[in-house]
Amino acid sequence: MKKLTRSDNKLIGGVCGGLAEYFDMDPTLFRVIYAVLTVATAFSGIILYPILWLIIPKQ
Repeated sequence: MKKLTRSDNKLIGGVCGGLAEYFDMDPTLFRVIYAVLTVATAFSGIILYPILWLIIPKQ
């Protein structure tokens, strides 16, 4: 069973890297998709990222 954790493949907090590992995606592609969705949703991803950083446990 997969477990969602923050990744060591990180730029800031490891959130996107951990989510990419969980969904079996390339971390760079996941970061690009996250950035595009952040811009498309009036920058709500900026609010979501620190929340995920606090919720998702370290590896």
